[in-house]
Amino acid sequence: MTDALPATAASTGTDSSQDPSTGPERPARPVVAVAIGRANYPRMFSEAAWATLESFAEVHHHPGDDPAGHDDLLSLLSDADAVITSWGVARLDDEVMAAAPRLMAMAHMGSSVKRFVSDAFWERDPHLTSAGITLARDVAETTLGLMIVGMKRIWPLGRHVAEGGWRDSPVWDRWEARELVRKQVGIVGASNVGRHVIELLKPFEVDILVADPFLDETDAAELGVEKVELSELLSRCDVLSLHAPANPATHHMIDAGGLALMKDDALIVNTARGDLFDEEALIAELSRGRFFAFLDVTEVEPPPVDSPLRHLDNVVVTPHIAGCIENCNRMGELAVEELRRFFAGEPPVYRITREMFDRIA
Repeated sequence: MTDALPATAASTGTDSSQDPSTGPERPARPVVAVAIGRANYPRMFSEAAWATLESFAEVHHHPGDDPAGHDDLLSLLSDADAVITSWGVARLDDEVMAAAPRLMAMAHMGSSVKRFVSDAFWERDPHLTSAGITLARDVAETTLGLMIVGMKRIWPLGRHVAEGGWRDSPVWDRWEARELVRKQVGIVGASNVGRHVIELLKPFEVDILVADPFLDETDAAELGVEKVELSELLSRCDVLSLHAPANPATHHMIDAGGLALMKDDALIVNTARGDLFDEEALIAELSRGRFFAFLDVTEVEPPPVDSPLRHLDNVVVTPHIAGCIENCNRMGELAVEELRRFFAGEPPVYRITREMFDRIA
């Protein structure tokens, strides 16, 4: 779609009438506030998403181009039954919730809802959904691509050829191309992303090892993976791929001792969170040339300009781009579908409860 809103989407009114004796009536359809900022509409919403949203709700738009800030939410949510949020929208704190007496549902488009909600939000027992499960597909596809490129050593060998080399050199001996097929892949975290990666790996006939304290043996069997402890996974895998959330239990979960267990020629792919590694220990091992790593995330983003991660020839750091960048329409479509289901009394695709917070990113 273009930057302009569809004609019907531009309205911020309701089709309810007003009774002078009772004040404004509740609109005939639920009011859904879109807080993400108009500049983000083409990236986040397809024409189909707008059409569906307008078929069941009165749509109120934050008028600015940028995501709604705190003061913006005070007015935007004053009569909203639900809100659609994404990156950059202000937190639904005590003051915002007090100004939104009818708010009962939130559909979030992004990788994590944690910084957007508050105790005041949960006290209302709201219906919270996340379209991050579609973002998980994007991250998983990027992860698989990095595994293939990493095993083939395309990055170092491509640079070697650009510098005039070919197969018959010490560089080829160091970075001999390999295949992903029938290798042992270690997945840390059977999250939404981790499960998508597992599915994408099936054609490669790999042995998949998973370390996740919340994964039981029945679920592991259904996924077709072997559940192991983290130490065993690190010692056995040819490819290590991280998909765990960032929380106190996972901070530096892979430290110097864990890295010492790994094979010298292992491939590391991290598209999850940078602080899952003890980064100093990781840099030390990478400096010895033991691994090749693709890091889409680092403990400090961006890494310092003098960080070895920017200069070592056996690591590639990308600027947190594993998820959707140019086209996130799938998230917008799911966010709208979740609200349609909620107001129709149908079960959600992916609801988030307060009890889940320790398990999600």
